[in-house]
Amino acid sequence: MGVFTFVCKSSGGKWTAKQLSGDVEASAESTYELQRRLVNEALSCDSSGGVSSSFSMITPSSAVFQVIIGGGGGGGGSFVSGGAAAAASSGGAAAAEAPAAEEKKEEKEESDDDMGFSLFD
Repeated sequence: MGVFTFVCKSSGGKWTAKQLSGDVEASAESTYELQRRLVNEALSCDSSGGVSSSFSMITPSSAVFQVIIGGGGGGGGSFVSGGAAAAASSGGAAAAEAPAAEEKKEEKEESDDDMGFSLFD
């Protein structure tokens, strides 16, 4: 499984990206074209499985782009964008944590009723 993280910046109408810990770089006129080029660059380094990606704008002129290859995130060579990359990188742990948080919230709501007084007394 390969994880490629890129810092993307816009300057003069052109987007550039540099790998956070590596030598992969690319540039393009739009974020869409930049993402396509970075996925192809990542695939040239590691083609061991499906591809998942996540593009997150930080400011209007900067972003973070992550490409995950393999690991069961995208499956069969498909291209998945958005939150799927985060779920793939955590191995589904985030999905398992969500119900636990809901249970804690429900317990807190129940305990508020047992305080011994009411607003309407």
